Amino acid sequence: MGEYVRLSVSDNGPGISSGDIDRIFEPFYTKKVMGGSGTGLGLAVVWNTIQEHDGYINVRSTEKGTLFELFFPANTDRRMKGQQEIPLEEYLGQGEKILVVDDEETQREIACGILVRLGYDVASVAGGEAAVQYVKLHRVDLMVLDMLMPGGINGRETYERVLAVRPGQRAIIASGFSETEDVKTAQRLGAGRYLKKPYTFETLGLAVKEELEK
Repeated sequence: MGEYVRLSVSDNGPGISSGDIDRIFEPFYTKKVMGGSGTGLGLAVVWNTIQEHDGYINVRSTEKGTLFELFFPANTDRRMKGQQEIPLEEYLGQGEKILVVDDEETQREIACGILVRLGYDVASVAGGEAAVQYVKLHRVDLMVLDMLMPGGINGRETYERVLAVRPGQRAIIASGFSETEDVKTAQRLGAGRYLKKPYTFETLGLAVKEELEK
């Protein structure tokens, strides 16, 4: 099997019920109130991340707490071969206004943190309707647009409505799931690159820079 790096995360809470534990990695399976505290996509993103890195995850839960063990291959020779690090200077911003649209607070924080460090002026909203209202009042150079936002309009419809307000508005599409027909429709309307979550500092920075330079 080779060598793995293990990351363990545990708590001492009441545990996950037997009826829930087999479903916790399903997209949109959540015990949260829709529109109140996110959509429950966090563990689905974790699962996708593990799969992207050829790893695996174990979960153990009792009434005394829950343990998540994440295993990542330790040997990176296969992934590093032929890859060269791109200098940060090549994808720094110059104060352009970026709007991050994502219903997950954690994802907004990650994207905004990266973009601020890259030199952009960043704002964020938690859904498509809020994005449309924002662009009615403010001009933005680029949108980083989540495609799946349950409980409101999705990324494709958001982009259609934004274009009605700001024709030619530039955008890149971000999603934790596979490229869908909605993604392709948004790209036919003028959106740029499709960026699969979880993105890295470099992949987000390069995608934004590429679209701004078009």
